[in-house]
Amino acid sequence: MVRFVGGAVRDSLLGLPVQDIDLATILKPDDVMARLSDAGIKVIPTGIGHGTVTAITRDGPVEITTLRRDVSTDGRRATVAYSDDWKEDAARRDFTINALSADPETLEIYDYFGGLDDLEKHHIRFIGSARQRIAEDHLRIMRYFRFLARFAETSIDDEAYAACTQAAESLNSLSRERIADELMKLLATANPSFAVGKMLEAGIFDHVFADADSEAAALLDWLVSREQAYNIPPAAIRRFITLLPKDADKAGKIVTGLKASKKMRRGVMDRLTAQEPAAKDMPVIAYHHGADAAQDIALLFAADDDFAACMAALDGWQKPVFPITGGDLITMGLKPGPIVARTLTKVERAWIDEGFPGDERVQQLAREAISPA
Repeated sequence: MVRFVGGAVRDSLLGLPVQDIDLATILKPDDVMARLSDAGIKVIPTGIGHGTVTAITRDGPVEITTLRRDVSTDGRRATVAYSDDWKEDAARRDFTINALSADPETLEIYDYFGGLDDLEKHHIRFIGSARQRIAEDHLRIMRYFRFLARFAETSIDDEAYAACTQAAESLNSLSRERIADELMKLLATANPSFAVGKMLEAGIFDHVFADADSEAAALLDWLVSREQAYNIPPAAIRRFITLLPKDADKAGKIVTGLKASKKMRRGVMDRLTAQEPAAKDMPVIAYHHGADAAQDIALLFAADDDFAACMAALDGWQKPVFPITGGDLITMGLKPGPIVARTLTKVERAWIDEGFPGDERVQQLAREAISPA
């Protein structure tokens, strides 16, 4: 009547943490909601039009979806009908390793398409015809390379790769937000270098954003090596920088074209426009852009001879608090008005240039700034 499906089964078998729990059932959504409500479990009709409801449990939300079959697809969305056939429902999924299901009571695994064997071999394979699966949902091209990076690393399925290459142009029909979301998930995997290299080779980036750096895979691999040397966890935005052209204007247009958030656009440009840093620069960079951005700048741009010192300069760094306010300047004799903000900025710049000295020196800097005003 009900089974665990998808990523929860796959990740459990791999011994990985399970992020989301998804269930499938032969019951219709109204029946599922009624049974959950009778059991005192809160339920939300999150995607009831597609047969999905969400149970709110003590351990977190659980999505429960009625078995389905595709009636029609257009590469972006599917029209579905309910089904009572577990294999038919599993056939809707993208890859064999995602089509596994498990009985919650017996833990028996149901594998209709060879997913267990592929999982053991770390092989990412589409269910049935790769071309057909991609025609149903063009985003599966991006998902293929993400799953390649996460689970297969360097084991590539020839049919899948050929189908992705041939259908790359279909990515143009998808929203940039969906493309960017998959790309960032890919870049957040342990080592996406091989997958990115295959995407470049297949011309995928021609339909994601123009002007991707042709050396991106090598740059990304070099960056990952630096991260691993210092046990620094992956960060998608940091790795994204390696894909962008060095020209800031071109890079800015790419980020804007991907419909990135304002925060992400600012983060990318802060990192991309940084100069090659030295260790003495790191506290100032961290003060202006934050410790995470400063670390990224060191990882991306510090010369080999300076890299260790740059990282050491950030170890345990805490942002200093500028100890002077506009009110302090007025108390010291500065007349109220726009000049207060200008003078405060001048004092802060001097304080930063001198390496964030203590209160006594800041007071002196303030008096020096006020006296000629």
